[in-house]
Amino acid sequence: MTSALSLDVELPEADKLFISGQWVEPATSETVAVINPADESVVATVAAASTADADRAVAAARKAFDEGPWPRMAVAERTEVCRRFGAAIEARSEELARAWVIESGAPIGYAGVMAGVAAGIWNHVFDLAPTLEFEERRTSETGDVLIRREPLGTVLAILTYNGPVNLMGMKVFPALLAGCPVVMKPALESQLTMHLIADCATEAGFPEGVLSVLAADVEVSKHLVEHPGIDMIAMTGGTAIAIDVVRRSAGRLARTSLELGGKSPAILAPDADLELAAQSLVPGATAHAGQVCLALSRILAPRERYEEVVEFLAEKWRGIQLGDPMEPSTELGPLANARALERTEGFLASALADGAKVVVGGQRPAGFEHGYYYEPTLLRDVENSMEVAQEEVFGPLTCVIPYDDIEDAVAIANDTKYGLAASVYSADADAAVQIARRIRSGTVAINIAGVCMTEPFGGVKQSGWGRECGSEGIFEFTDIKQILLTSGLGFDPTAA
Repeated sequence: MTSALSLDVELPEADKLFISGQWVEPATSETVAVINPADESVVATVAAASTADADRAVAAARKAFDEGPWPRMAVAERTEVCRRFGAAIEARSEELARAWVIESGAPIGYAGVMAGVAAGIWNHVFDLAPTLEFEERRTSETGDVLIRREPLGTVLAILTYNGPVNLMGMKVFPALLAGCPVVMKPALESQLTMHLIADCATEAGFPEGVLSVLAADVEVSKHLVEHPGIDMIAMTGGTAIAIDVVRRSAGRLARTSLELGGKSPAILAPDADLELAAQSLVPGATAHAGQVCLALSRILAPRERYEEVVEFLAEKWRGIQLGDPMEPSTELGPLANARALERTEGFLASALADGAKVVVGGQRPAGFEHGYYYEPTLLRDVENSMEVAQEEVFGPLTCVIPYDDIEDAVAIANDTKYGLAASVYSADADAAVQIARRIRSGTVAINIAGVCMTEPFGGVKQSGWGRECGSEGIFEFTDIKQILLTSGLGFDPTAA
């Protein structure tokens, strides 16, 4: 059965689940309502995944790893299957973009850009994988040894609602290329995009059990995390959830790779050109209503230029076009769900109680009777010790924090439990690099916002561990095996 949605999106197999590479009947009659955050309407009803369905997916993945051909195929063969999958997704990129807008509230222009970014990520991985050395022979005084990188086992890939297609290139494809069967667990809000992506997988020709897709609730997620049949959990999400994942999987020492939250600083050096900086700083702070783990949510301004910076940024924030996410002119749509809206309001109340002041925004916008809209909000007089400066809001709140000198700026940038991303803006690029070297963060950008998605990316401190993208992102899903070929100075138990 195919369910027709508005805005030219066809939802395949709404009453089925994608398990072991095919559409199957769910174990229960439970359903999930897909809500459009722009108007709070129910746009579709789909089958809900249960713990019984999760067990079926894990059993299929376990069998695919232990007995199936996928882990034993040449990397080039796996790459060809993945290329077909990627090509099928790209062929439906416009439909996927619209589906993501409907379910998440992301502006259509932003969704189109992210579709191109996603394709770039996985096509780079497809080109890279066949060139990597999964086996090499080493010679030393201890003897000749084969060092092999082998697929580590079954993978649970936990994806978020704010970029599910991008995460295909960052988690799912690298795991598949490494030889690991994957159970995808997207967010409950990602029903539309994941039904479309699962349908694309039917065109790729995966062996049985290699791929399942369950956009499930918290109960199913916890069940999968605890499942003894899962060897590795690759997760993007919040830090608190990640701690729970580690606890639940620790008993069996499951491998984990965690890309988590951030409270990313943008240091405006005393010589920074504000107009040039704004070109990337404004979208870097406000894109997708701040629902981006890399969001530059703390802008650090020199105290002697603080009033100038606040006034300059205020004009930029007032110019952000809030509206219907399907309109090409819209720069900021609604938050993805009611929880995100309530969380944003709670953080603003905390900030005001702590002494921060609203420069722009700070409320639900007039003229929007329905939908999870919130104005892009700029806060001044923020101390870095405030809750709003320490915790990830995942909403459209941006703090402007003063600093005394560069030493102070670096100290403020590092004074957080997070360490995912940062930016430094300065007319002196060499000086900016020196500042970047002192920031504790997985990535730092100079005179721009963002990260390179073809090279290793990840966080430090409570922003996670492990790396995605590049060769490191593929090897994250492998174990290293040593095969001793000649004894040399190695230990020979027969001689004891």
